Amino acid sequence: MTLPPPPTPYASLTEEQQVAHLREVAEQGAREFGIEPTAIELVLHGFNTTFKVTGRDGVPVAMRVNTNSLSTPAHVVAQSAWMADLARDTDLRLPVPRLTMDGSPFAAIDDRLVTVASWLEGENVGVCEPVHAHLLGRLMATMHDHAQHWQLPSDGHLDVFSDPFFGDEDRLSTACDDRPDVDVLRRAVRRCSEALTSDASTGSAHIVHADLHGGNLKWTAGPGEVGTLSVFDFDDCGIATEALDLAIATFYLRRSDPEVETALRQGYAEVRALPELEDFEALVAGRQLLLANDLLRSSTPEFQRMAIGYLDTTLERLTRWEESGHFRL
Repeated sequence: MTLPPPPTPYASLTEEQQVAHLREVAEQGAREFGIEPTAIELVLHGFNTTFKVTGRDGVPVAMRVNTNSLSTPAHVVAQSAWMADLARDTDLRLPVPRLTMDGSPFAAIDDRLVTVASWLEGENVGVCEPVHAHLLGRLMATMHDHAQHWQLPSDGHLDVFSDPFFGDEDRLSTACDDRPDVDVLRRAVRRCSEALTSDASTGSAHIVHADLHGGNLKWTAGPGEVGTLSVFDFDDCGIATEALDLAIATFYLRRSDPEVETALRQGYAEVRALPELEDFEALVAGRQLLLANDLLRSSTPEFQRMAIGYLDTTLERLTRWEESGHFRL
């Protein structure tokens, strides 16, 4: 099976060529934010690309160049506004967005949206242990408390997550159409869609982070086992229920010992009541569908190489879920 032709010339570049191009975008973008860059360090070239940019004042900032993101300018306005309000209204640790010289939360360089926020210190969490998961549960619940009363800016917009692909094109079903196990995928899509519909009818929808996992968390160690958790990457924000946000975070813990997921739920319950949903497992499995679908449109070389093999992984996991009733990685 072959991937469709690259959608843009950028997608045909090697990883090194892409980063070189995006570094030029970052340099131009920095000046839009009033930063004369003295150092531009690559942090991550993945779904999007992040640089650590240091200006003449010696203060580093995090610069994000959107590459595969579906965020529009109105999405970025909403994301940045919630980040700023969370930083102001809660004790959560997160990047504080900076504005351009013209007062915008983004700059448009070479048709790419560029954002800048304060630099977060700490080590990337990666794989959550119980202590991280417990604090993540509390963090998520605090975000949900805040979100219930938060008002979307008049010039902002957020998508409503009402289907397994969050409004994106279903490339996954097309890519698997000639597979002998395609019916497993079709049943999974149908069940996840039904669970989302049921969840929407019972839960209250509001802005959610929708991508809470160890890759978007930083850990600052303290004395003993005490430490501080920071959260970043608000690019996937949308309108959904607490149950969906919790299910997304749960998905990434399903390779760990059950005590890690238990710690997540305990931490959440210390702040607010856990959301209830009869088919919570379908929301967890829905994340698998979304990730596989996203890989099929990626312009990042590493993700392009992963895409076809990840279809096998996806169908294997969905088959196990169908047989056992419990989704695991």
